[in-house]
Amino acid sequence: MTDLTGRTVLITGASSGLGRHFAEVCSAAGAAVALAARRTDRLQAAAEAIGRRGGRACAVPLDVADEASTLAAYDAAEAALGPIDTVIANAGMNLEGLATDLPVEDFRRILDVNVTGVFLTAREGARRMIAHGARESGRGRVLLIASIGAHTVLPGVAAYCASKAAVAMLGKSLAREWANRGVNVNVLCPGYIETDINADWFASEGGQRQIARFPRRRLMADSDLDGLVLHLCSDASRGITGSVFTADDGQSL
Repeated sequence: MTDLTGRTVLITGASSGLGRHFAEVCSAAGAAVALAARRTDRLQAAAEAIGRRGGRACAVPLDVADEASTLAAYDAAEAALGPIDTVIANAGMNLEGLATDLPVEDFRRILDVNVTGVFLTAREGARRMIAHGARESGRGRVLLIASIGAHTVLPGVAAYCASKAAVAMLGKSLAREWANRGVNVNVLCPGYIETDINADWFASEGGQRQIARFPRRRLMADSDLDGLVLHLCSDASRGITGSVFTADDGQSL
């Protein structure tokens, strides 16, 4: 149910955090992985670490908000690993601040990365899957990473929540459009997981109070997402498309 042997996966935002974790998990499940992000030094180190463990991996520079960069990243990934049949659109960003104080340039930047970037990543992946015979094989897989902010108000990050809600509906719309083209599209909405970006906050008094309000009074581990990610990227998810999954340890309850 979670075997990715024979698959080639492109993962955005793969230089750190969840993106790097997803690359390691997919590789361990048998996939060749293309790690894509802007921080090429970290990408290369992550790809080399996978290679030392016996996996096939390559690092490709990518600015998800730029169409030309997206095309070049897919070209480089396919030159190194062969046709891409699975995409995890994980790259995203956030800028905290009340809506009344948020500069419009920051609002646009969040939408450029979190919505336009996801669209460009998914669209180019689907184009290539279809060109390589996804309609006949039915093996095309696209997984969009959103957030519980897609359906739950997270105070102080209105633009981020709006962008993730857009990703959820984008995933359903693309799934409908590509239903007869052999490409399944699903959306994953994770809860709070400690990362380099939020570690200082959750170590603070305010962060600890937030954790105490969660039903299970804890943060998630990145490994809590592994089973669902692998299933949705595998052949076993043949009958699942257009679905939005929340995996948050009950944080949004």
